[in-house]
Amino acid sequence: MDEVPVEIPCPICKVEGQVRMMTHIDEIPYFGEHTQVTVLCHACGWRQSDFIPAEGKKPGSCQLLISKPEHIRARVVRSSSCTVRIPELDLEVKPGTASTGYVSNVEGVIDRFMEIIVMVTRQCYADDSDIEDIKRLQDMHTTLLELKEDPTPRPITVELLDPNGRSQILHGDATMRELAAVELEDLPVGPEPPVFSQSDVE
Repeated sequence: MDEVPVEIPCPICKVEGQVRMMTHIDEIPYFGEHTQVTVLCHACGWRQSDFIPAEGKKPGSCQLLISKPEHIRARVVRSSSCTVRIPELDLEVKPGTASTGYVSNVEGVIDRFMEIIVMVTRQCYADDSDIEDIKRLQDMHTTLLELKEDPTPRPITVELLDPNGRSQILHGDATMRELAAVELEDLPVGPEPPVFSQSDVE
C-alpha cells in the first residue's frame, strides 16, 4: 500500500507533516469488496485502521452460536464502530476513541477477551479486590479456554453490533438482523475518522 501525505497535524502528538494514509481495496468472501483505510503518524506511531464496504450497509447485528469446532475458525470482520459481546458471560467490548478495525477469526476474538480478562485479573490482585470478583474472572477465562478447545459441551454466542453495518461473522450458521432504534441509542460509534471520509478513498 502506498502512503499518501495528509496535510493535518497528528491528532495525538500534534506534529505536522508526519501523518500518512494508506488504502487497500480487497474482496472478502461473503462480505464483498471493501476498502481498508489506515492512517498513521510517523512521529509518534499512532495508527487507526477501518474497513469501508463498497456498498452502503444498514446498522446490524451478526451473531454466531459457537457450538462446533469449525465455528472457532470462522472469519470475523470487525470495524472500528463495532461492539463485541459474549452475552452468556456478560462480556462486552465497546469501541473507544482509539478503536481500530481488524480481520480475524472467532478464536482471535476470544483471545482478545482472554487477554483483557488476564489484565483485569492482575489489576484486581494489585488492588486487593474481593476474592469473589477474582474467582469470577478466572471462571470466565477457563470457560473461554475450554470453548476454544471444544465448544460442543457449552456453546457460547459471539455477537457483533455495528451502527455502521460494517462488521460480520462469515459463516453459514451466523445470523444477521437489523438493529432496533433503542439499541442504536445505546451503542457507541467509535472514533471519528480524523483525516478521511468515504469520498477520500473512492
